[in-house]
Amino acid sequence: MTSSRQKPAPRPSSAFLTVDPEKDGKQVGFLMIPHSPDDDAWGATRIPVAIIKNGSGPTAILEGGNHGDEYEGPIAICDLIRNLDPGRVQGRLILMPANNVHAVIAGKRTSSVDGLNFNRTFPGDPRGTITQQISAFLSDHILPLGDAFLDLHSGGSSLDIIPSAIVEPTDDPQLHKRNVAAVQAFDAPMTVVIANLGEPRTATATACRQGLVTVGTEMAGAGTVSLDALKICRRGVANVLDHLGIVARDTPEPRRGDGQVLELPGTAAYVYATADGIFEPFHANGEKVSAGQPAGRIHCTWDPTRPPETLHYAADGILYGRRQPGRVRPGNCCLIVAAPYRGVLS
Repeated sequence: MTSSRQKPAPRPSSAFLTVDPEKDGKQVGFLMIPHSPDDDAWGATRIPVAIIKNGSGPTAILEGGNHGDEYEGPIAICDLIRNLDPGRVQGRLILMPANNVHAVIAGKRTSSVDGLNFNRTFPGDPRGTITQQISAFLSDHILPLGDAFLDLHSGGSSLDIIPSAIVEPTDDPQLHKRNVAAVQAFDAPMTVVIANLGEPRTATATACRQGLVTVGTEMAGAGTVSLDALKICRRGVANVLDHLGIVARDTPEPRRGDGQVLELPGTAAYVYATADGIFEPFHANGEKVSAGQPAGRIHCTWDPTRPPETLHYAADGILYGRRQPGRVRPGNCCLIVAAPYRGVLS
């Protein structure tokens, strides 16, 4: 199923699992990382992990809670932990609904313990801060067990994004083909290739480097649980597990997506705030926009003599995501444009 794998040699770590990845049946436990903060000399950070193993087949790793303010994916993973009959599994599921656990508990994007963005710490450091130790354990011990990796995100508290399944770019053409097939099997309303401007420190970039079939998502956001996006996420996860041959669907469902593949066209995709104030967008998600077109304006309401500052799009496409809070400061991402994908799909 996978191409040549780049399995990293495990680095020395004090972290350990309370579940056995090789044991059949369903287990629910924790990844334990010894943690000695001010109020707990010999304590541990506990990251929930469930293993469901049965029969023979591939292993899929499902991650939620990569950011703590993204909710649809973790809910869908917890559904599987509670409700999936191990007898329906052919292979193995490694289910991790709250990997950035301190951020998840706080409902924030970044960890409340060390302030780090978990998705910018890979491959981690087994002797680093708590967040770095979590990403190191995933890199060294969890991802090498897998054949496929589903990283379930949403726009979080700061962005409202059209529900979509995400293709992580890879230089391996065969893996790229399998990634596209798995993402299209998810069958979200939109499929988008997102390169994160070449950022290598994400979970999905790390999974691709290790040769795993990789599927990402962006399920709405706006700091809440979207009922529509949650339905899309649950259905999409079931579609991918069926596609991988791990959990067959009871009845096949007709495809709902239009098959179009988009991408974020580099730095031109992003419209950033240039001033301190309140952002007024001019368009709704899904509307067609064009380079040079006014995108919105920033009001300084505490100084009404100051005229609003107008922002403009730098790319043609559709409006893919908008900032959720109205309050902005210079550098905040206000808008995101997606354009037709220019690469090769197969």
